[in-house]
Amino acid sequence: MAAPVNSVGKPSAERPPFNSTSFQKKTRSKLISIPGTRPSVQNGQLLVSTGVTSLDYLLGGGLAVGTVLLIEEDRFDSYSRMILKYFLAEGVVCRHELFVASAQDNPDDILQELPAPILDDVAIHKPVEQPRLSCEPQDNLDAMKIAWRYQNLPKVQSALASSSRFGHYYDVSKTMEPEIRQAAKCHRFYLPEHPTQSSTTNSRMIESYSALLKSLQEVIHREGFDLSTPMSMSRNILRVGLHSLGSALWNDDLSCHDDPMHSHALTTFLYGLRALLRSSLSVAVVTVPSHLIQDRALMGNITRLCDNAIALESFKGSERETNPLYKDYHGLLHVRQVPYLNCLASQLPDHKDLAFKLKRKQFSIERLHLPPDLSETVSRVSRGELAGAAAVASACGSGTSGNKHLDF
Repeated sequence: MAAPVNSVGKPSAERPPFNSTSFQKKTRSKLISIPGTRPSVQNGQLLVSTGVTSLDYLLGGGLAVGTVLLIEEDRFDSYSRMILKYFLAEGVVCRHELFVASAQDNPDDILQELPAPILDDVAIHKPVEQPRLSCEPQDNLDAMKIAWRYQNLPKVQSALASSSRFGHYYDVSKTMEPEIRQAAKCHRFYLPEHPTQSSTTNSRMIESYSALLKSLQEVIHREGFDLSTPMSMSRNILRVGLHSLGSALWNDDLSCHDDPMHSHALTTFLYGLRALLRSSLSVAVVTVPSHLIQDRALMGNITRLCDNAIALESFKGSERETNPLYKDYHGLLHVRQVPYLNCLASQLPDHKDLAFKLKRKQFSIERLHLPPDLSETVSRVSRGELAGAAAVASACGSGTSGNKHLDF
């Protein structure tokens, strides 16, 4: 870029250094380097993995530090509990500290059920198909199933995966070895071990949530996760797992009555939790039995107080469990809310019809694609209908064939 005209001929010492050129060397901002984290390519936010690679893809690359992920539990709390264990297992492998709170199961029992990591850094790829000759009967059968104009179209990719790998893989058929699990530092909060008294005051937060929030705040300040503390040589991430908040086991009547007495207890707790996480190197996953909450407006307030929100709808015990159309899946996944962090608009998932399934060793989330009507049941019905239609047509044709012949 040319220099200004009025600066020509003056000594170089009189020129301001910032007018010498308009190009400046861009320096990278100093980001916090913590194992098991990476900056987001969209907004520069520090991300951690949830332990489920497909869920990381839906959340924009991972779960942002300082945010809350809300999981609306399925009816039997099977898959929501599994995602929580994935989240905690990823923290153990990355040497992050854990904070596990529960009112039903002892946190030690939850930690003993963590899936075993696959530490050989080998991703679970699909088996490579062997090339086949074009004259095989299978190729001819596939060609007969679909119309010719669809044969050259690319196959739909159901799996949700990113080009760059983030996180680890786990085997749900095995549990994590005690040596690996005990290497991580874990803070526990078991509600029966913290006796609370029913409050008679007009406080919006019940004693169980107040004790939980106070315990978490003490851990954040004592262990140095607060951002207000001086920057030390090594920083770490605190992963917070809160199981089944809003249930009656937390002394909350939110899921017991249509008009609960403590209707604002959980929302007040989430408001304080999010404020606490915003000023610390912490990230939380909260599960809530939303199917037991009758007030949908209140459930909407709970969702809006969290940064990310997903809902799991299991097929277990429903008509879809025996429906052949959903035989490849175990439930549906609904994205309720995505965060707005350092941007005006968040990145929405490119596909809204999502389903999850539990394989023999892995839990995965995929795009929902219903199969075409080529099953045996449909084929039998079609054959029966065609046979009946042909019989009717032949009967009608036999009575009118003479007239047609005469007219011809």
